[in-house]
Amino acid sequence: MSLNLDKKGLKSIIRDFDLFFIDIWGVIHNGIKLFKNSIVVLNEIEKLNKEYVLLTNAPRPNNTVIKFLRHMGLDENKCKNVFTSGEASLEHLNNNYQNLKFFHIGPPRDFDLFKLLENNKVKNINESDFILCTGFFDNYKKNLNFYKNFLKNESKKKMVCTNPDLIVDRGDEREYCAGTIAKLFEELGGVVEYFGKPYSLVYNLSAKVKNKKVLCIGDNLNTDIKGANLQNFKSLLILSGIHNNEADLEKLLKNYGVRVDYTQSYLKW
Repeated sequence: MSLNLDKKGLKSIIRDFDLFFIDIWGVIHNGIKLFKNSIVVLNEIEKLNKEYVLLTNAPRPNNTVIKFLRHMGLDENKCKNVFTSGEASLEHLNNNYQNLKFFHIGPPRDFDLFKLLENNKVKNINESDFILCTGFFDNYKKNLNFYKNFLKNESKKKMVCTNPDLIVDRGDEREYCAGTIAKLFEELGGVVEYFGKPYSLVYNLSAKVKNKKVLCIGDNLNTDIKGANLQNFKSLLILSGIHNNEADLEKLLKNYGVRVDYTQSYLKW
């Protein structure tokens, strides 16, 4: 049974943990503005000299996300704690895929992460050794059938997915993420290599977790909470995020096959 912290606040359990993995989109901001209560929480964590990582499944380098957060008004000290799934995937690609040709599925703005591998990028998917998926093409943001048809003859290739999220809310508008395409690709028989939550690599690259008591805070059961479960970390689900329209929490947890230790309507000290 999950314990709701709406009345007691995060402060009621803060001393039980050494390290906090905190999701960004849906917890710190909604794609448009920062949540003031969440910034208060970060300030209080810093006062206690607790360690935290702003861990996001953004398919971008750390610096790109930091610039975005600065523009929103996040201070420099907090920006130093940002770590992205894109940063994790870049390290892996540089070490293991340097001599392979790839086709990029995603908007052009995502490609700043892979500039060092630009000479390996091909314009025709038939010429590629693997597929790099960071998101949806700008012209096909909602047309899932396009991707089913586009990828139906490519299932023998491996796909590298830099954002396992299926969906995200930008303000009041819901958008698909790269994980939706990766899921379609798996349904076609393809193999996907994922970078980001819930997979272990991104946690180990972003912080030293050994022998630390860890709490994962996020709004997504499929990534934030499943990631906590897989790493045997404690979890705090923010209910106002991606699952805000799904009322029956216990049924929802069963459907996703996860457990949640704590809940809050929104992150609050």
